Amino acid sequence: MSADLQHRLTPGTIALLIIPPLMWAGNAVVGRLMQGVVPPITLNFLRWLLAFAILLPTAGWVLRPGSGLWSHWRRFAVLGLLGVGLYNALQYMALKTSTPINVTLVAAATPIWMLLLGRLFFGVSISRRAAMGAAFSLAGVATVLSRGSVEQLLQVQLVPGDAWMLAATLVWATYSWLLARPKPGAEPAAIKADWAAFLVAQMAMGLMWSGSMTAGEWLWLTSEGQAANQITWGWPLAAALVYVAVGPSLLAYRCWGAGVGRVGPTIAGFFSNLTPLFAAVMSATLLGEMPKAYHALGFLLIVSGIVVSSRR
Repeated sequence: MSADLQHRLTPGTIALLIIPPLMWAGNAVVGRLMQGVVPPITLNFLRWLLAFAILLPTAGWVLRPGSGLWSHWRRFAVLGLLGVGLYNALQYMALKTSTPINVTLVAAATPIWMLLLGRLFFGVSISRRAAMGAAFSLAGVATVLSRGSVEQLLQVQLVPGDAWMLAATLVWATYSWLLARPKPGAEPAAIKADWAAFLVAQMAMGLMWSGSMTAGEWLWLTSEGQAANQITWGWPLAAALVYVAVGPSLLAYRCWGAGVGRVGPTIAGFFSNLTPLFAAVMSATLLGEMPKAYHALGFLLIVSGIVVSSRR
């Protein structure tokens, strides 16, 4: 680490970079706790609807005709589909059959999928060191998905939640590349310069996608005769919605952006891998789901891969 980065990695910056993985781990645990309380796609819709309402007084100008949102609606429609409509809906669906520890460990390999997508679709070459890192991280994901069993790995038996989370990581990697490589003039300068406005623009479009998916979820529940009593209204659900709307959706987004601005994405990336550790502690405390030896091995392999990939 350079002397400049050492100087910039102050206690305040460390706090900024620790808050997001703590919020993300809490999001996984809350998503697990809400199974049976509210359907997963509906939970995602309610989460972003509340976050949208919170930011609206600050960044509501984005919705005005001359803000630039509507002339660039295709860009924000795609970002809203991936970041608002799909990613967390897939994660909450994963938590129906998988654990917060598994979900966050699989998500920790997202930088590796970003390498692969960058090579395939954005013409970014993969160095030998990056390829080695990808091999380590993929081995870590395989360790988690196989529950540490070679026989199970050979049989390729995934629980549905693991498959949903793999899909979520691909969605997030695609979303991240689209954020990092916008076409010239794809985003109005006034919206891009304001983090709240940029998020509201994505939410405005994303809520349309998420609302449509929620309607589809309820049509399916109705057709299966499961629509009755699917939502248990009460303080537990209200508290969960406030947490996922304020913590992972707004606070983590703001802190992460500020932290990355101070130290850059490479150093910040190491902090994101605290998420599985926080998830393990929270799961043991709140859910009684103790981590296993294969979780530790998978985590070490994933982190090793990202460290190898990131070193110069």
